[in-house]
Amino acid sequence: MSTATPAPATPPIEPLAWVRGEPFVRLPDDLYIPPDALEVFLETFEGPLDLLLYLIRRQNLDILDIPIAEVTRQYMEYVEVMKGIHLELAAEYLVMAAWLCEIKSRLLLPGPIEVEDEKDPRAELIRRLQEYERYKLAAEDLNSLPRLERDLFQSHSEFPEYARPRIHPEVSLAELLLALREVLARAEMYGIHHITREPLSVRERMSRVLAALEQGKFVAFTTLFTYEEGRRGVVVTLLAILELIREHLLEIVQTEVFSPIHVRLISGEVTEFQESSLADHFVHVSEKQKN
Repeated sequence: MSTATPAPATPPIEPLAWVRGEPFVRLPDDLYIPPDALEVFLETFEGPLDLLLYLIRRQNLDILDIPIAEVTRQYMEYVEVMKGIHLELAAEYLVMAAWLCEIKSRLLLPGPIEVEDEKDPRAELIRRLQEYERYKLAAEDLNSLPRLERDLFQSHSEFPEYARPRIHPEVSLAELLLALREVLARAEMYGIHHITREPLSVRERMSRVLAALEQGKFVAFTTLFTYEEGRRGVVVTLLAILELIREHLLEIVQTEVFSPIHVRLISGEVTEFQESSLADHFVHVSEKQKN
């Protein structure tokens, strides 16, 4: 039993062109292409002087001794070629042709009288050719320099924005104390010291401590001090508290280790006479120690 082989798939035909969105696979039958539609012109000139200079340089002729007859013949042949290919000639090409014919005729026809200082008919043409050649070489030198958007192209690049997350470090107690030390050091530089001696009485301070304590209630140890009085006031208040403790009038209590310290009265109500006698006794002891 024979099996039929499948026919090979034909590749898709690519269109020759697209016109208004429709593909054209083959050329139309009524398409007319002129015979000279694909002619290529290799030599182009910017004017009649450029054409003359090209003819002179192609034959390695001396620009100061131009064979005007040969150059005129080649120039006229080129003009006829341009006419044959339906090119519109500028008026300056025709003016140059007429000028070349005039120079040729003046060189061929002898003059009636020979003059020693007679000017060469080709002098003006040679001068204009030399001047044109100088400008043309200068233009070619300028054109050979690198030019922006022709030989050089600027590159533009943008860096993407990258937002880097910033993680703030944790501030420890040691760093906080170091910062506080710097602040205190600066404050010492601008500190103003008033040298005035404030009278601080231990007797008066003992009375204040006893007045601040109520019967049977605990008072925080730190609340008995007045910080505005400075170091001297703190020392005087501490001496007053210690003296009251020595006389068994105050009691210091702490509930647990490192807990706040509290103070309270031990006995009943303290009379003003007891306060005065205790304070006088403490002042007497202090003066005795000084002496």
